[in-house]
Amino acid sequence: MTQLDSEDEAFEPTPKLGRKRDPSRDPEILAAALEVLAETGYDGMTIDMVAARAKAGKATLYRRWASKGELVIDAVTFMKRADVDYAQLPDTGTLRGDFIALIKPPSIQDGELKMRIMGGIMSMLSRSPELAETAYAAIVEPRAAVNRMLLQRAVDRGEIDPGCDIDNLSLISQSMSIFRVVVLRKPVDREFLMSLIDGVLMPAVGLAEKGRP
Repeated sequence: MTQLDSEDEAFEPTPKLGRKRDPSRDPEILAAALEVLAETGYDGMTIDMVAARAKAGKATLYRRWASKGELVIDAVTFMKRADVDYAQLPDTGTLRGDFIALIKPPSIQDGELKMRIMGGIMSMLSRSPELAETAYAAIVEPRAAVNRMLLQRAVDRGEIDPGCDIDNLSLISQSMSIFRVVVLRKPVDREFLMSLIDGVLMPAVGLAEKGRP
């Protein structure tokens, strides 16, 4: 097992006596964790910092998260859940229209924040590779599931060929976005996402149109 520092390993045991965890505080704590992660990076982040930012006791965090890595994954899951309203997915009648409807107009600050957070995630995985599957399930799979849903709907209405490799196609936008942020250090903006939709995804499913901007 990889030797990790004290913040990467399980938190110190705490007594089970005292007040029960208040789940209503979780969003505040997770938002604080994202802020600290973006500001300090994963290596510089400590549980004390998150507790102070959230104005919560360390024991509150100890009762909820077994390690710093688990806290970070939950925080990013919290952020991702806010990105897409899974209960109200777009249904424009076309696959291209559905993908475009998923694009939100993030602010410059939001884009920069997510770049720093993703950098922190990569640092975490380099130190704790055993968290890779959990990170994939929390960060990549939710949006990939949405993409699969939209692609399958397009198949069902006869818009695209049922032989399309939906599983791999559903990962294209996520994979290229992560590469752009982590390796190229560029934001995932509307222009980039539109280029993915029209230059990669639509041709891949046989819906490319000449002259489309």
